[in-house]
Amino acid sequence: MDIQKAQPLLDYINKHVSLTKEEESTLLSHITFRKYLKGQYILQQGDICRYECYVISGCTKTFYLDDDGQEHIIMFSIEDWWAADMGSFIDQTPADFNIQCLENTELVMFSYDTIEDLYVKVPKLERFFRRIIEKAFIASQKRIVRNFSLTAKEQYLHFRQQYPEIEQRIPQYMIASYLGITKEFLSKIKSQLALE
Repeated sequence: MDIQKAQPLLDYINKHVSLTKEEESTLLSHITFRKYLKGQYILQQGDICRYECYVISGCTKTFYLDDDGQEHIIMFSIEDWWAADMGSFIDQTPADFNIQCLENTELVMFSYDTIEDLYVKVPKLERFFRRIIEKAFIASQKRIVRNFSLTAKEQYLHFRQQYPEIEQRIPQYMIASYLGITKEFLSKIKSQLALE
């Protein structure tokens, strides 16, 4: 196992829980690395999400397609973030979402069985993943509240403030989809902001 390649993951985990060298070694023996090309799917709607993925490099979008074929982007994931359909992963049921690479992307992948095994062998990792899921849940709830309470302009400003590094990496129509507005309306908002 290439420890240097896994260093970003180890650094990320050690911000939340402190692993011994032995625990790190156990963790590294249970993970796989995978590279995807821009445009490739990590997961498709209806398939079972078999992996929880940590992004080493690249960018993904998590989205669903409605019955009219309209794309609704739920989240973006870049370096040091996670990508998975958590409901599908935890319950091992068909996924509601697609996960597609917007750039060439390298991931550390944890299979469902691997995580369960790691919880037994390195109990600290159960606490770590609980914290990650709690943070994701809180972020999801806050996003719902923002969707109800903020104007489109306020939502865009929040997006830009919270994710400044993403805006340069993805097309405007995807940001519009994430915000639940048209790309024309997003252009209008950006033009107004440029004049302020």
